[in-house]
Amino acid sequence: MKKSILFWSIAFIITVVFAVFQKMIGPSNPKAGSVIFDGKTISYKFERSHSSSSNCPVEINTGDPAIEGTLKWRSNYKDLDPFDSVQMSGKDILRAELPAQAPRKKLQYYVELSKVNSTSTMVPLTLSISTMVPAEAPVIISFKGDVPLIILLLHIFAMFYAMMLSTRTALEIFQERPKIKSLALSTVIFLFVGGFVLGFLINYFAYNQIWTGVPFGNDITSNKTLIAFAGWGLAYYMIKKDAAPKLFAVLAALIMFIVYSIPHSV
Repeated sequence: MKKSILFWSIAFIITVVFAVFQKMIGPSNPKAGSVIFDGKTISYKFERSHSSSSNCPVEINTGDPAIEGTLKWRSNYKDLDPFDSVQMSGKDILRAELPAQAPRKKLQYYVELSKVNSTSTMVPLTLSISTMVPAEAPVIISFKGDVPLIILLLHIFAMFYAMMLSTRTALEIFQERPKIKSLALSTVIFLFVGGFVLGFLINYFAYNQIWTGVPFGNDITSNKTLIAFAGWGLAYYMIKKDAAPKLFAVLAALIMFIVYSIPHSV
């Protein structure tokens, strides 16, 4: 009993670590950073994912009413199309909006800050300075349809619970009388429900498609789900046949680790 509690605790901690890791590295997380402009540090946080049902607000706090901003964007950025632009409104806090796009459509955008400085010499001069935010490269934002919150929460729970079950199944090999088969079956069930049943619903609401992985597409998230399910499906088949069950439990868990190490929605 003590071993079982220890193994569940380890599986839970590992799952939380992977959940935090996914949250930190996900490409749909906002792009945050700062630039130095006119001797001041200006921080920003720009969205990289937004609903297709509304324009995406872009906001930056300059802390200087003399600084003006222009929001620039383009859709066919791979073909180097020219940028559209709109003057940002407000003082200190500059605001503008990116136009809403259809699901799966992307925009590339950045903010151009500018300021006119007057010199205090005998012959007054005006100097205009500007900078691009972010300084290194424009941000790419992807649009998607609205997914009902309950479906999204159930999907997240099922997928990470499957991860915990996968880890717990691998740890079961250290028990004197391992019960690998029942744990493996639970892993397969939660992977199927979270990755396919709920995953199909999320794809439908977000992108008006059911499946975007092999053989109908090359969506990495869908393909990751397929690989994880195939790995555990094969493992359960071999475990049920009592053919090296410990080996296949560990191999399937390793596949899950690799799959969950790849950023979600990349």
